[in-house]
Amino acid sequence: MAKNPLHTKLCDQLGIEYPIIAFTHCKDVAVSVTNAGGFAVIGQTQHTPDEIDANIRWMREKIGDKPFGVDLVFPASVPAVGSIEELLAQIPQEQVDFVEKMKETHKIPKWRTYPDCWNLGWINKETPIKQLDVVVDNKVPVLASGLGNPSFVLKRAHEAGMLVWGLVGKPRQAKAEIDAGIDAVIAQGYDAAGHTGNIGTFSIVPQCVEIAKDSGTPVIAGGGVTTGRHLAGAIALGASGVWTGTVWLASRESDVDMLLKEKLIESKATDTRHSACVSGFTMRTLNSTWHKEWAKPDAPKPAPAPYQLLLFAEIKASAFDHGLKDFMTEAAGQGVDFVTSMKPARQIVLDMVEEALDVFDEICGTDEDDE
Repeated sequence: MAKNPLHTKLCDQLGIEYPIIAFTHCKDVAVSVTNAGGFAVIGQTQHTPDEIDANIRWMREKIGDKPFGVDLVFPASVPAVGSIEELLAQIPQEQVDFVEKMKETHKIPKWRTYPDCWNLGWINKETPIKQLDVVVDNKVPVLASGLGNPSFVLKRAHEAGMLVWGLVGKPRQAKAEIDAGIDAVIAQGYDAAGHTGNIGTFSIVPQCVEIAKDSGTPVIAGGGVTTGRHLAGAIALGASGVWTGTVWLASRESDVDMLLKEKLIESKATDTRHSACVSGFTMRTLNSTWHKEWAKPDAPKPAPAPYQLLLFAEIKASAFDHGLKDFMTEAAGQGVDFVTSMKPARQIVLDMVEEALDVFDEICGTDEDDE
């Protein structure tokens, strides 16, 4: 019988059934994907070390000894230390005045819920190290770095029996991490959600595959991946699996606000923006009135990270507290075009697998009489 094209090196490395990696901030989504045969990486940048410890324990209660990962970020260009109050005081007055005028123009009421953007671990360089200590102490099977080079933690993580993955947007970043001994590279294209570079998925994935060839390091394809056809295409490009995020946001288990789920389902690829106006780094997110204001000719340049994110925090909190759909946004890739309904996460996994296998059958022209 022909080899199953979806059983890749990554499946063997992780002991999973399908090479589908779900990046999510929602634990319920992570559990559903894991129990469906995929692999989940939980974003924990918005949590304190104690919360991360509790979340890791909760995951293990729900999935047993199945593997999972935690995503942290280690940006180089943020302050070394600093409280929220200290950092807010350092924001240039021009940007502060622009946001205050925006609040008045759009009659944005004051937030009720403490802005979650103020809890981000990467607002300084000190906090992510405390978060990292918890992840390593718990020996989480995979540590993924969504921003910044994680090579500094390789020795410590490997001694704890962990794998370390790095997300890259440029071939030179992939080479540097592979040379350092990274266990897998996530090659993320321009059409992906979140912090992305300028190279398209169809270009960066095969480039990284070529760089990783001699080392045998698995490459995971990210950027617009939302369907089984995308999964099959990634395997054909030489990837060992896919990194997915947007597709889970509107899933049944997702804890995303219902208004935002509706916005995701209504959105097309052209409704995303690649801009620095949300975090200070170029980032692909759903278009919103916030984006439109910062794109005006008289708007100031967005503040650098993390200051721009702190500016956005109050607006974001108000949008969700008061149901201001036009100001709601989320990291979302151009694959949002294929998110058309609220399916259970398990069904999303199985649909992707079935469609990918159908694609390979179409290409190979499998004849049942030959098996």
